[in-house]
Amino acid sequence: MTSFKGKVVWITGASSGIGEALARQLDKEGAKLILSARNKEKLEQLKSELKNDQEHFVLVLDLENSAVFNALAEEVKAKYGRIDCLINNGGISQRSEAHATALEVDRRLMEVNYFGNIALTKAVLPHMMEQKSGHIVVISSIAGKFGFFLRSAYSATKHALHGFYESLMLEQEKNGIQVTLACPGKINTDISVNALTEAGEKHGEMDHNQATGMSAEQCALELLLAVKRNKREVLIGNKEIKAVTLKRLFPKLFWKVIRKQKAT
Repeated sequence: MTSFKGKVVWITGASSGIGEALARQLDKEGAKLILSARNKEKLEQLKSELKNDQEHFVLVLDLENSAVFNALAEEVKAKYGRIDCLINNGGISQRSEAHATALEVDRRLMEVNYFGNIALTKAVLPHMMEQKSGHIVVISSIAGKFGFFLRSAYSATKHALHGFYESLMLEQEKNGIQVTLACPGKINTDISVNALTEAGEKHGEMDHNQATGMSAEQCALELLLAVKRNKREVLIGNKEIKAVTLKRLFPKLFWKVIRKQKAT
């Protein structure tokens, strides 16, 4: 996909952060957008601010309610005739130590970040397979490449996504379907504010790592460039993404360095 002009792109988690930044950039590039998240009011506000707002469609979606995903995919197909790109961006993070985290919190993170994610992909896949083309973009994290303080469940969900989508990209290559796994590092969004504590409540704080991170706009630009280049995986961020290479090449040094990093 060398250009998004005229392409039908479905974005989850579109109401804020990276999802919103992607929507604004894709609108500029002439894409037709399906904007999904739980907050209809925020989605409608975003749509009204986009240049080509009449080309776009607000579709409320809760990643914990996967039973309706097949019907939503049919609705999108009926409206636009095709689905060129699905950007699985929606999700939730965590700020709690593993030993103190209620199992219900682990289960909720897995339901939202993994099962909700792949359920929507499974709903969209038949349409992409029928048209013999499509691109599935998955917003993972560098936490999907290694574990980190206060992220046990979150990191587990992201690791799971890599296993699923690396398998999927091999299986669907014959159908002209591409997969890009994006691994953002520290990005300036509200992900830490909305993260769950050990009791499943909102963390409610903007962490230093997010406040000083790369802008969501820059992250979106780098991500879309990777999609245009059909990259299978892309690391996005500042110096923190070097930890992925460090772990692969110098694991002993990696563990020495990583344990000194601030959790928030």
